[in-house]
Amino acid sequence: MSTTETKFWTIDPSNVDSIQIEEAAALLEDNQAVAFPTETVYGLGANALDEQAVQGIFAAKGRPADNPLIVHVADKNQIEEVVTHIPQMAHKLIDAFTPGPLTLILESNGSCASNVTAGLSSVGVRIPDHPVARALLQACRLPLAAPSANRSGRPSPTSAEHVYKDLNGRVAGIVDGGATGVGVESTVVDCTGDRPVILRPGGITKEDLEEVVGPTDFDPALVNQKEKPKSPGMKYTHYAPEAPLWLVEGDLDFLQSQVDQLQQNDKRVGVIVSKEHAEQIQADEVQVCGSRDHLNEVAVHLYSALRSFSTETIDVILCESFPEQGMGYAVMNRLKKAATQVITQDK
Repeated sequence: MSTTETKFWTIDPSNVDSIQIEEAAALLEDNQAVAFPTETVYGLGANALDEQAVQGIFAAKGRPADNPLIVHVADKNQIEEVVTHIPQMAHKLIDAFTPGPLTLILESNGSCASNVTAGLSSVGVRIPDHPVARALLQACRLPLAAPSANRSGRPSPTSAEHVYKDLNGRVAGIVDGGATGVGVESTVVDCTGDRPVILRPGGITKEDLEEVVGPTDFDPALVNQKEKPKSPGMKYTHYAPEAPLWLVEGDLDFLQSQVDQLQQNDKRVGVIVSKEHAEQIQADEVQVCGSRDHLNEVAVHLYSALRSFSTETIDVILCESFPEQGMGYAVMNRLKKAATQVITQDK
């Protein structure tokens, strides 16, 4: 695509009443694409009601057009403007978890551009919980289609620096509102059936959801790639760092043995590990992504860790696995999608 001039604003989340918000909102009203922070990751937003505006997102990201986009709105009233109705379970989830890292799949009323829904009869909507995102949505008065603000396939951005590296010259503007909080994308819940179904694990856990709406299922498409995606993040390679990523399922000695074997074959090895294991692993580069006892912390630092390695210094990245419970389910979902292979220790 042709290079465009990218405007860059730095906004203090504690003081969002600024001319910079108005400038960014004006670009969105002009159907251009602007990156902005949410509480999960940085998003690349454009007018969800205009097909050409949305096409600008796909062009900037290099993203396949059959992958649906999440629509970000300022409040529940804006949700009602793009869906046929809000079922009772969805009302409960909205009241309990929004603004926040939750996306609801509801029946679309057709008002969003067709390339937002990728031909599906449903649409994903969420109310972000970040002062800058909320100020921008209120200023532009538009529902914004906003996938993660990265080149397609790369790790999602959790800082404006990540966005700049991927999209400078490809989007109209980047709003720097500081580092994001949750670190992985929103939980996506399908509310079009009789009971809620998680299409993508994220910042709200299955346990959280079940406290509010009772039994909640995981969608079969989380493990069966042949299923047509109802949710972003359900198709194609995602979250991949520059170098091949191997996810290692086993104990610390097994992880070290994989490092040693690669180094014996003249490979430069980077490793992503928890705080508990950092001092016990020997590799060319070691990145710590948080504590195994606090998987929310691992989620916050995961994408930065994936982005920290360069093929100039590292040939292969190994990452330890984490317990698939609570936030760990979202962490492992992202790692499995990013990994070129999974190495499992023989029991």
